[in-house]
Amino acid sequence: MKDFMKHNGILILIVAVLLAAITFVCSLFAGTDPLSNAVGVLTTPFRSGLNTVAGWVDDVNGYLFDYDTLKTENEALKQQVADLEEQARAGEDASEENTRLRELLNLREKHSSFDLESAMVTARSTSNWSSTLTISAGSDYGVEVDQCVIDEYGNLVGIVSEVGTNWATVNTVIDTYTELGGSIARTNSAAIIEGDFTLMQQGKLKLSYLPEDTQIISGDQILTSGKGGVYPSGLVVGSVEEILDDASNLNRYAVIAPSADLDHLVQVFVIKDFDIVS
Repeated sequence: MKDFMKHNGILILIVAVLLAAITFVCSLFAGTDPLSNAVGVLTTPFRSGLNTVAGWVDDVNGYLFDYDTLKTENEALKQQVADLEEQARAGEDASEENTRLRELLNLREKHSSFDLESAMVTARSTSNWSSTLTISAGSDYGVEVDQCVIDEYGNLVGIVSEVGTNWATVNTVIDTYTELGGSIARTNSAAIIEGDFTLMQQGKLKLSYLPEDTQIISGDQILTSGKGGVYPSGLVVGSVEEILDDASNLNRYAVIAPSADLDHLVQVFVIKDFDIVS
């Protein structure tokens, strides 16, 4: 519509001026003599056309004005929506940070005997043969091989397997490197927590060497036993999904789903020291 007015505006103006001139000439003849009557007959259609054009021009101008106004208001509304969305995202981030800090406080209160070193997850690697994380704390921070790593909820993430000055590699609980004493929280029955090649592809691990009389059911929580004093006791490893027989059909093992969200970890905590519970 704006392009039409831009290219035809001059022509419309010329027509309007001509019609106005003809109307002015007609007004000079007040009588109803044949000449005036003839001029009136000739100019009446033009007068009607002039009124129509004038009305159309007014309508177009009104439309263009309304269009510009609506466009301005629309842009303003879009900006308001963008601002509100940004505020909502900021609010969600702040809420998540507050939740994380509360969990961290609870973690330190629950495990007051732990000497914890905070670290960020800088890389993760999962292949057919291993499942590892790289963290931003190493020997400069007192991190050593075989130290346990937990999340902000106290769930076992894995065990440190390699240390640099400001970094360390952590084999996650589902890695085949994993092997430590475990216990069933409900019955306190002992068993061995270990990684498995097949289960690792499913993001799981297993509880092996179950005594024949062990009472274990789906949903049972599995903890570290702490026997031997190498690893702390009471760390949550995961929960039992199912109990199966091994290939020989002589022994049972339990499939465990880890409690730590290994795929979305951002911050972890290395347990550098702890009280040994006998």
